[in-house]
Amino acid sequence: MFRKAAVPTVSNGSYLQGQANGKLSSMDSGQPAQEGKVVLKKKVTLLRGISIIIGTIIGAGIFISPKGILKNTGSVGMSLTVWTVCGILSLFGALCYAELGTCIKKSGGHYTYILEAFGPLPAFVRVWVELLIIRPAATAVISLAFGRYILEPFFMQCEIPELAIKLITAVGITLVMVLNSTSVSWSARIQMFLTFCKLVAILIIIVPGVIQLIKGETQHFKNAFAGNDASVMGLPLAFYSGMYAYSGWFYLNFVTEEVENPEKNIPLAICISMIIVTVGYVLTNVAYFTTISAGELLLSKAVAVTFAERLMGNFSLAVPVFVALSCFGSMNGGVFAVSRMFFVASREGHLPEILSMIHVRKHTPLPAVIVLHPLTMIMLFNGDLYSLLNFLSFARWLFIGLVVAGLIYLRYKRPDMPRPFKVPLFIPALFSFTCLFMVALSLYSDPVNTGIGFAITLTGIPAYYLFIVWDNKPKWFRKLLGKSWCETSPLHADSR
Repeated sequence: MFRKAAVPTVSNGSYLQGQANGKLSSMDSGQPAQEGKVVLKKKVTLLRGISIIIGTIIGAGIFISPKGILKNTGSVGMSLTVWTVCGILSLFGALCYAELGTCIKKSGGHYTYILEAFGPLPAFVRVWVELLIIRPAATAVISLAFGRYILEPFFMQCEIPELAIKLITAVGITLVMVLNSTSVSWSARIQMFLTFCKLVAILIIIVPGVIQLIKGETQHFKNAFAGNDASVMGLPLAFYSGMYAYSGWFYLNFVTEEVENPEKNIPLAICISMIIVTVGYVLTNVAYFTTISAGELLLSKAVAVTFAERLMGNFSLAVPVFVALSCFGSMNGGVFAVSRMFFVASREGHLPEILSMIHVRKHTPLPAVIVLHPLTMIMLFNGDLYSLLNFLSFARWLFIGLVVAGLIYLRYKRPDMPRPFKVPLFIPALFSFTCLFMVALSLYSDPVNTGIGFAITLTGIPAYYLFIVWDNKPKWFRKLLGKSWCETSPLHADSR
């Protein structure tokens, strides 16, 4: 189905094509580097890997609105239980990705693993939805939080103008794109600094909360499970909120080819990061409830700000700044990682060839980074962002469940594949079942939004046959698409 590697050639004075097509070619394939080939450098160390995972997971949610889980669980005790269970489930999923990342040493994350296990059609559908909707909308949403909270200290006495938020947001998005286009090293260094800021912000909340517990402020934990009973309708939405807050543990697998010693560093980075994030999230929520009641938390627009105003006085002005830095770190980590998915998909012939080009001096996948900029700007100024994310939140977990099911399938399909890190079979079985069960329950809980998301995802199937399979395209259609995409399609290459 896929053609084997061809020697990449210079496309112009500034860029070279990345590694050519081929299912398992990677920087660790043992093949000698061909003269003149430009590849992405191995600059992601263990510490940088940890900063990518933690820095992408911890965004605005834990500081702004943990109330989604509380609202759908009905009690303090149940909400803390969901936070803990979601952390454990996310660790299970991360361990599965650690195994996949050490046995398939190729960047691309979800796309690559679905391609290896189930073939090109579902892999194309995954990258299609990610490129057109999920990543631009997700980047725009987290960027809007950045814009709002970076301006918060300047508009303490009045409402922040929406236009000002969007303009600052646009500047932030552009800065992230420029940073990721310019230098992998600087992007990683800034990510490490922002991760440090996030952990400091969490400690600023946890430490006063612990002091409150020592003082005996436990009234909000009495009868912790009393309140509204969790319903079948609410629990899947609560788990969606929790799993969304933890999402980001898979991003290191998007840059596998750039990780130093991936057999060791990917599992270590994933385990260390998930333990830190889970403990931090649970303790942060405990800290909130030492000062804020369940009813007050549900009414708060920004829980961390409310908490800080009650305990820290004027120092509470620093909290919006930390939230903004946290959002910027999530923006940076997400763009850094997902651009590698587009790079690999282009290398396989599923996206236009230009997206697999690497800058000859900077060694960054510049086209795969900047393709997100216009799409994100369109979402920012024209899209109904939160509706789009609601439509497609199910798609993320559907495909993640499919990836982990693919791990089980590969155990039987390719038992001789080297697996430096291997998880017990019950972990991928439990995690994939949980993902698919959440998707099924969401169809019951919110059939309209989930149905729309399902329909948007299905548009990837005709797109696959139109852009990839259809070989005898008329000349006007080839010109419309661009010659490179038509010629780099794997099926077209096989037919020649």
